[in-house]
Amino acid sequence: MQSYQEFLDLSVGFPQDGFEIIDDELYFQDLNLMEMIETYGTPLRFTYLPLVSKKIQQAKLLFQQAIIKNNYRGTYKYCYCTKSSHFKHIVEEALKNDIHLETSSAFDMPMIDALEKKGVVSKDITVICNGFKTFQYKQYIIDMLHDGFKNIIPVLDNKEEFNLYDDEIEMDTPCNLGIRIAAEEQPDSQFYTSRLGVRMEDVIDFYHNKIEDNPNFHVKLLHFFINSGISDTPYYWNELEKYVTLYCKLKKVNPHLDTLDIGGGMPFKDSLVFDFDYEYMINEIVSRIKEICAEHDTMEPDIITEFGKYTVAEASGILYKVLGRKQQNDRERWLMLDGSFITNLPDVWALNQKYILLPVNNWDSEYERVNLGGITCDGQDYYNQEAHMNSVFMPKTRKVQYLGFFNTGAYQEVLSGYGGIHHCLLPSPKHVIIRRNRDETFNFEVFGEEQNSKQVLKILGYTT
Repeated sequence: MQSYQEFLDLSVGFPQDGFEIIDDELYFQDLNLMEMIETYGTPLRFTYLPLVSKKIQQAKLLFQQAIIKNNYRGTYKYCYCTKSSHFKHIVEEALKNDIHLETSSAFDMPMIDALEKKGVVSKDITVICNGFKTFQYKQYIIDMLHDGFKNIIPVLDNKEEFNLYDDEIEMDTPCNLGIRIAAEEQPDSQFYTSRLGVRMEDVIDFYHNKIEDNPNFHVKLLHFFINSGISDTPYYWNELEKYVTLYCKLKKVNPHLDTLDIGGGMPFKDSLVFDFDYEYMINEIVSRIKEICAEHDTMEPDIITEFGKYTVAEASGILYKVLGRKQQNDRERWLMLDGSFITNLPDVWALNQKYILLPVNNWDSEYERVNLGGITCDGQDYYNQEAHMNSVFMPKTRKVQYLGFFNTGAYQEVLSGYGGIHHCLLPSPKHVIIRRNRDETFNFEVFGEEQNSKQVLKILGYTT
């Protein structure tokens, strides 16, 4: 019978970029995963920071190439969507690449203020402030504008949001605003229109009635987000055309409008059969925006993106040990892990998200079909199919088995509730950050130790 390595190569082609097998063990970005496990134990969350910069530079290059190829007259600005991972090591790594930020809630603002005080960013940084804003969020925006963060752009999520800015903002130069368009949802959605943003038919009237003659404000930016993400589908292209057309109409009556924020949604590699043509899609987006603007005799806008998952997902993974094997009937074999999908990878449980799953060792062994079980007592704590097949296969062995989920860096660490209380009181796993030294050796830093029982009991009120 074939080994697991032969089976995977015939199924999807392996090794692949970023992965290789050396002496029957898996390496990720040249990292010896078994050595990491032996050093730090499992379950182990890890983040390899150089991949964050690599993804940003890839997107910036492709947009620049598309701009040149299409003789596009606008510029491109990369904003990192902080909600995908707010952690300091992630944000600081992203900011090394001459980018800007997009926020979604109140506490983003003191975070940016702290980065400025540390010298990581300057007050010239562009900050796109999205989301339905609480009073505190709006007040932070106002305070930071008055403190000299002149390129903070509040993106109006509703018409009433403008009132507080109108009452409170006093600056020597007009404050730049954005307006978010309430996008139409996908055909299979339970809703027709996004809950976020101003209705398309209201945007121009709102501008005329509230902002046009107000000397303290300019509408500089129009923003939309298509919930399907960036995809080569009739739905995506149809929605893009509608919103670019609205941009052109608003530009005719508002000379200050010069920027189109096309949101996020750039996909990340979540499968070994992932086949997304980034170069084609980026070129097509730039080309279509140019064509629509030409049809309306409008200067092309500067383009902003807000990539989150794309930026950080592929930098992280989580490693588990198989604690036990259970044969529950004549067909269903379970590998029980020393962690939980519900607490460590909540998108697996909540959204049926798939990630790249690979064994760390025993690649020369035969393979078998298995189900993976988390350690909680919840019936939904399992993983039993890959993105490219309705099954999971692992090495068939009685040896100690380790496995890893890869490209898990977006949202999972925050949704998991870092350092808090988790389902069945499972502890937060140890988290290691990995950087590259100038001589290409690795630098390991333990960001967080595995949570202990004393910390949990204190949170629950049993101890002080």
